[in-house]
Amino acid sequence: MSDERTTSGGGGGGERRFFSKPKFCQFCADKTLTIDYKKIDLLRKYVTEEGTIRPRRQTGACARHQRTVAAAVKQARHVALLPFSNRSVEDTRS
Repeated sequence: MSDERTTSGGGGGGERRFFSKPKFCQFCADKTLTIDYKKIDLLRKYVTEEGTIRPRRQTGACARHQRTVAAAVKQARHVALLPFSNRSVEDTRS
């Protein structure tokens, strides 16, 4: 059995939905990399296009660093370096 999971529908299409690749924490691998709320380019990798924080299973960060990233994202949102959501003003009028 491989790591591939297929849909279990009756169609028999065999469409591949999920393939897990090995993930590693880039902060544990590179000790010189620091998490700071002012590093917006780094924090954008951990935020989805909708503005929510990506989970550990997507980012590959360890639990300790994921908590630090989440705190840095929230701090960057508070000082208006990152948006709370990606919705614009025109979207809310509809």
